[in-house]
Amino acid sequence: MQVSVETTSGLGRRMTVQIPADQIDQQVESKLKQLARSARLDGFRPGKVPMGVVKKRYEAQVRQETAGELIASSYEEALQQENLKPAGEPNIEQTRNQAGQELEYVATFEVFPDIEPPQLSDITIKRIVAEVVDTDVDNMIEKLRKQRVTWTKAGRESVEGDRLEIDFEGTVDGQPFTGNAGQNVPLELGSGAMIPGFEEQLVGASAGDRKTIEVNFPADYASDEVAGKTAKFDVTVNAVAEAALPEVNDEFARAFGIVDGGLDKLREEIRNNMERELAASIKSKVKQQVFDALLEKAEVDIPASLIDSEVDALMKKEEAGADSGGDRSRFEEEARRRVSLGLLISEIIQRDQLQVDPERVRQTIESLAQSYEKPEEVVQWYYSNQEMLAGVQTLVMEDTVVEWISGKAKVEDTSMSFDELMQS
Repeated sequence: MQVSVETTSGLGRRMTVQIPADQIDQQVESKLKQLARSARLDGFRPGKVPMGVVKKRYEAQVRQETAGELIASSYEEALQQENLKPAGEPNIEQTRNQAGQELEYVATFEVFPDIEPPQLSDITIKRIVAEVVDTDVDNMIEKLRKQRVTWTKAGRESVEGDRLEIDFEGTVDGQPFTGNAGQNVPLELGSGAMIPGFEEQLVGASAGDRKTIEVNFPADYASDEVAGKTAKFDVTVNAVAEAALPEVNDEFARAFGIVDGGLDKLREEIRNNMERELAASIKSKVKQQVFDALLEKAEVDIPASLIDSEVDALMKKEEAGADSGGDRSRFEEEARRRVSLGLLISEIIQRDQLQVDPERVRQTIESLAQSYEKPEEVVQWYYSNQEMLAGVQTLVMEDTVVEWISGKAKVEDTSMSFDELMQS
């Protein structure tokens, strides 16, 4: 077998492979003899068809099948011989397949690039220092109170925080527009649910009031029909209701499933949940920093075939064929980022001989299982499902890489409050 390789572009390769004529001719001849023993043709007894007739009838088909088999087996051998690592599937074209001549085919493909990760000491990571304090727990309890608000009719003028029930009908330049009207629409004043300026003009309204409100649609409003235009709304206030928040006591705690321990137990659980959320957020932001730094400081020549494959995966994941109208371009930037990161991370794993810690995998699975009624069954399910187990192993490997890079990088501490971190 003779192999020649030429570079067609940065990562593009054109590999020509020639298989000796006697190798393919012998295999073709052998298959034709086997076929002759069982061939059934009109006018001949089974197994008695003359070889000349068999060749005339079947040789072209057998030669093509044999060529396909030889190409499949020789392709991998040729790659190993030339020390090539193709990225994606090749395009293979037969260029010669005639009796008495070498079988020749040409495979075009891209190869994986040579990756040079950046010096890890050149990377700077901002380590977030944050903790959950009592006021954070208080704020969370206040949010929980608002989630359980009840509304009672108020025989007074409305104030911010009240909920109105309104009918409205709007026009632009005297003409109705899409979504211009509604009946018995609940509206909490100060929520920002309506166009800027709308809610403010209803502060001080009472049940039964009718008002004409004039507002300007923002220039970047989603609907071009009304974006940047002035609208007039005729509004009827049907009802004014005020909020009644539950008291924070043991009864309030029982609403969240706290049977024993009352309010103190509720605060404890809230703090524990917030601390887990805090830790997860810090971990996520550090990982993002590490990945961003890798992409910023390393130049990676990406095979187009890998980007195409990743675009396909993203579209399938989001079921975006219908959603995007088949627009692949909106996925290319994310696909490029994912492929680049994958290549860089793989190189770091190989270069630094990083391995997945089985104990960390088990701890991760057990942590995931805690939110289920029967965690031990969930753990067993993960270990019996190779696809799910591989997903956890990938996550653990990513964490291992991030920790490795963070240990080599420059680290700067930055303090943040819980709310600042969650909103960043």
